[in-house]
Amino acid sequence: MAFDRKMFIAKRVAKEMRDGDVVNLGIGLPQLVPRFLPEGATVVLQGENGIVKLGPPSTPENLDPDYFDAGVTFVTLKPGASFYDSADAFALVRGGHIDVTVLGALQVDEAGNLANWMVPDKLIAGYGGAMDLVTCCKKVIVAMEHSNNGTPKIFKKCAFPLTGANCVDLIVTDMAVIEVVEKGLLVTEIREGLTKEDVIKATDANLHFADKLKIMKMD
Repeated sequence: MAFDRKMFIAKRVAKEMRDGDVVNLGIGLPQLVPRFLPEGATVVLQGENGIVKLGPPSTPENLDPDYFDAGVTFVTLKPGASFYDSADAFALVRGGHIDVTVLGALQVDEAGNLANWMVPDKLIAGYGGAMDLVTCCKKVIVAMEHSNNGTPKIFKKCAFPLTGANCVDLIVTDMAVIEVVEKGLLVTEIREGLTKEDVIKATDANLHFADKLKIMKMD
């Protein structure tokens, strides 16, 4: 079976969730995370379009066209789910009531700066709620592939317009788990079968490696 990079990343991100967390998931890869949430854990998913207690994405068998998230992906609902207007949804975010947000990225850098909303000279739809999320959520996780067709996505300094400055806490890719710490980027886990040199080669930033480096299992 071919290695599914996005599913691998989503599965690892899900391990960061703790019982009782209120979590906002960005568009794209982050929307895969609910498939791998810890069994028995109460993780409350919030959508800034005005839903709390989102369930996993729907299947053709249980699709309801009235239930969709901020990325217009059809979703399921958990028992006790509720709906409210966008102003209340953003009040939850701006009031600091979201424990974790998981976002995709175009670029991340050594200072924890994030660029995920605009490629210069390309038509864009806007940045949505990302700027509020990275400013107000208690923990910001970036979930992305380590490179784009061989081009690094982790840099010394972002070249694209920023979504937020010094806002990223953790980066999870298909190659490594990287914490943003005071001295820069600290690699704490590497995917099994890879070496430090593999990760360094795929990264355009200075990396530090934890003394007790863990292995990201592929099973």
